[in-house]
Amino acid sequence: MSTHCKLVMVVLALALGGQVHTGKIIGGREAVPHSRPYMVLLERHMEDRSTKYCGGFLLNDDFVMTAAHCQAKSFTVLLGVHKFSKSDGVQRISVEQAFPHKSYNATDFINDIMLLKLSSKAEINKHVAPIALADRDDGSLPKSCIVIGWGKYTNDTDYMSPVLREVNVTLIENSMCAMSNFYCSEGEIGPAEGDSGGPLVCDGKAFGVVSSKYKLNTGALLKRYAKIPEYKHVFTSP
Repeated sequence: MSTHCKLVMVVLALALGGQVHTGKIIGGREAVPHSRPYMVLLERHMEDRSTKYCGGFLLNDDFVMTAAHCQAKSFTVLLGVHKFSKSDGVQRISVEQAFPHKSYNATDFINDIMLLKLSSKAEINKHVAPIALADRDDGSLPKSCIVIGWGKYTNDTDYMSPVLREVNVTLIENSMCAMSNFYCSEGEIGPAEGDSGGPLVCDGKAFGVVSSKYKLNTGALLKRYAKIPEYKHVFTSP
């Protein structure tokens, strides 16, 4: 699991019930082409030979982070993508090995995080570049946050967005989220099926991994992002 940087698995506890995978950018806008060079479109090659998709984000030239529920038989990472149908300038790299959190629970999505080791190094350029991870959590909610992806962009379609989209989200104070190491936003706007594994980006840094949603007894819908800052200290380099 080591190259120029040794990445140790992150502990992110996702402990609430009634969870559903998330993934569509509902609302929002088309991203400026290649303005999010860390974004990864993850092809998931399934046991039944179908292809499904998740999001992800580049940590360095040979590791990608995504959600553990995005597991598959094998993967291809696509870098430098904006328009789904265009392959010009896109880097396609197979995944050598996947490292889902060893305590990931597919029933309740506890520890919903995964690292992917690329089979060859990504070429870093103006369209492909890593994103910095957030510093440790100081107890305050990050501001100016967005989520990004190619997932469905309205509730009236079953198709992925043909272009990369992004939407602003406002994180809320919620004791259930805080105790379970989530950041949360509330309402329909934001991610939901296809954007899973993508980053929650606040002030230019990755603060979370798009994970799941949870409906409260009040009917309010929480969108949940596995926290990164509290666990940045487990990422070490030689």
